[in-house]
Amino acid sequence: MPRNLSGKIDTLLALRADGRLLVGRERITLLEAVIQHGSITKAAEIAGFSYKTAWDAVNAINNLLPRPAFITHTGGPRGGGAEVTDEGRRLIAAFRRLEEKLGRISNAIVEEGLENERDLLFWGIGLKLSVRNAFHCELVEILPAPVNVEVKLRVSPEIVITSIITNASIVELGLTVGRSAVAMVNASSVMLAPKEDAPRISARNRISGVVVDRIDGGVDSEITVDIGGGKTIISVVTQDAAEDLGLTPGSAVWALFKTSHVILATD
Repeated sequence: MPRNLSGKIDTLLALRADGRLLVGRERITLLEAVIQHGSITKAAEIAGFSYKTAWDAVNAINNLLPRPAFITHTGGPRGGGAEVTDEGRRLIAAFRRLEEKLGRISNAIVEEGLENERDLLFWGIGLKLSVRNAFHCELVEILPAPVNVEVKLRVSPEIVITSIITNASIVELGLTVGRSAVAMVNASSVMLAPKEDAPRISARNRISGVVVDRIDGGVDSEITVDIGGGKTIISVVTQDAAEDLGLTPGSAVWALFKTSHVILATD
């Protein structure tokens, strides 16, 4: 939040998408470093992030933007690398413009004071959520029923997921076909199954992907799955289950979760 430093206010800008924190100064610095060095490892070092934190940051941005801001290349004469897309460069430019304008407003507050309470709107703070999986979606279909409503959401051109919510929630969230929303799924609610298996379970949402990372933490394992279109989904399973299923980078898997585990948010 803003704080007074030697007669000046240091403003901290955070961009949000549908009420969820999208990016702040540190993540923008990370993307700028990727542009300069073409390496997520070097960019993480410059931004002061761990390698994992840097990947979590760019994955979160990609999941919440309509198009990826960050992509990687493998092979080639330079052995692969990282790249900020045109969408990412637009995000950087927009953030820096807003940051500059907010800085001018802050300086004016110091010099002239607050003339009316509306100026306090510039002193907002972003909402942070503990849920690991959050996807920017387009609502493509609403199937009404007397109590619960089935809502279909397009995560990417190839992926549509389903959420079951109440009629009251439809009204409160202002959900209509074509509207944007954020779909959130807890990592512990995402089940994984080897791609060659066809699990017979009640979970309606089934997404094909490839394991790109696995972190073991004693009892549990965190599995990151590339689901295409620059997006990833994270699952937390027991380490025993990860071993039994052979979940290692490169493994083709199904990511499965129930419709009741998809939480929707709008602005």
